[in-house]
Amino acid sequence: MHDIPMTTQQISPSFHGRRLWFPLATALLAALGIAAIRLQPELESNFKGLFTAMVMLLAVLLGLVWFLFLSRVGWRSRVITIAVLALSIFGLAKALRVDGSVDGTGLPKLAWRWTPVRAPKVGALPGANPAPAAPASAVALENLPDVPQFFGAGRNGVAQGVKLSHDWNATPPRQLWRQPIGAGWSAFAVVGGHAFTEEQLGEEEAVTCYDLLTGRLLWTHSNPVHFKQWQGGDGPRATPTVEGGRVFAIGATGILDCLDAATGRRIWSRDVLAENQLENLTWGVSASPLVFDDTVIVTGGLTKGPSVLAYRRSDGAPLWRSGADKASYASPAITTLAGRRVILTVNAASLTAMDPAGGEVLLNYSFSDDKWPKASQPVVLDGDRVFISAGYGTGCALLEIKAGPDGKLFANPLWKNLRMKTQFNSVAARDGFLYGLDDGLLACVEISNGERKWKAGRYGSGQTLLVDDVVIVQSESGAVALAEAQPGGFKELGRIPALGAKTWNHPTLAGRYLLVRNSEEMACYELPLRTGQAATANR
Repeated sequence: MHDIPMTTQQISPSFHGRRLWFPLATALLAALGIAAIRLQPELESNFKGLFTAMVMLLAVLLGLVWFLFLSRVGWRSRVITIAVLALSIFGLAKALRVDGSVDGTGLPKLAWRWTPVRAPKVGALPGANPAPAAPASAVALENLPDVPQFFGAGRNGVAQGVKLSHDWNATPPRQLWRQPIGAGWSAFAVVGGHAFTEEQLGEEEAVTCYDLLTGRLLWTHSNPVHFKQWQGGDGPRATPTVEGGRVFAIGATGILDCLDAATGRRIWSRDVLAENQLENLTWGVSASPLVFDDTVIVTGGLTKGPSVLAYRRSDGAPLWRSGADKASYASPAITTLAGRRVILTVNAASLTAMDPAGGEVLLNYSFSDDKWPKASQPVVLDGDRVFISAGYGTGCALLEIKAGPDGKLFANPLWKNLRMKTQFNSVAARDGFLYGLDDGLLACVEISNGERKWKAGRYGSGQTLLVDDVVIVQSESGAVALAEAQPGGFKELGRIPALGAKTWNHPTLAGRYLLVRNSEEMACYELPLRTGQAATANR
């Protein structure tokens, strides 16, 4: 029997006839591209997801081009297949709706259109003239430290005067109460045993006051506004500031209210964005008011300048406007640098220091473009140094601030890198090291040289709070973890299922009492103290 040579077409007619090499090559290149993206060590997860989706979309489009024009499939089959795909996509588009985002990466969360929209069940609110707020109950709170503003009493991400137990297994945190709350990403300010926050109650944006130890609603003040954004969700973002018996709160649309802390009665109000013809930020006004002397400082909008606005604390009269940048989502702070008392603000593309008296810009340091949001607080360090950080490819830098001969300030960059890429969260400093979430992982960076000592754990777009030698981590999933604040290595000491849904709100620690919330619920936990503190706490 003679061997009969076979042609290439006889061996694999489908390979050449259908030109399968094209989709196979496309799939291989797409896989290699995705692998290259995922293996980039300092590329943030949101960019990895975005670039991966782009590669996959390109591969699908090339596959459709092959199927329509190069596959040599019968035209009838091509038309039927494309028609079925188009009808399927159209049907899904009609049947699905976007229900916010899955997480901090901005990936849309899809839900069937016929499923009900979840709304928090909030109890009845007090009337327009509520009774004065009652003192917190259960235990004496005479020595409870106040946390009158966002990001800790010093607006530096540090909780002072408490040493927490490291062993949550032996003595776990005790839940005092847990209940629904209106939508929003505000945190709590705590003064005199009362917890103040902001929330969306139906079509009303409200400032609310709760009893710290019982969760009982004491009063509410509301404005008929409702901010919505498909990725960020509904409701206010900023945290109230409490000073001198007054509550200063700004909503997501820019309404700044001064309220009586005991009753919630309005003392004065300003519509900051409308009065200054400023466009709102994409994700709403988020910077918490800064209050000092007889001044209230708030930030602007998406319009280039003014980025900082000052009002008189006593009656709300405008004092000055300053800055030429767009505003950001970070809150202003007051500090002293190079011998000058300044208001420090992170803007959309710059760091500025302004004279509190009249708003003169003393420092304007450009560290990024304004295409991506900035939400991280600047960290003021000894030696007139300032640490700044942001996500979305910006990274971090350590600046040395010096005084110039003209009375202005200038920044000398000591180092820059991508080893702390903060997005929603901010960092805090302890003993020469910085602790915060680098793209969702807790990281420790040495201040002197910018070297990252370690990076571990997975907390998503959560928040951190430094408490002596430990870090409280509010994870995006709702759980709260306790980790060591030591440069030697990462160690998680304990974890509790504090909340049950996506949480972007910052935790607040007043003494041993931890307040957490998200856009659906809030809770208060009593944290165990280290031996020697428990006996004297809150006497």
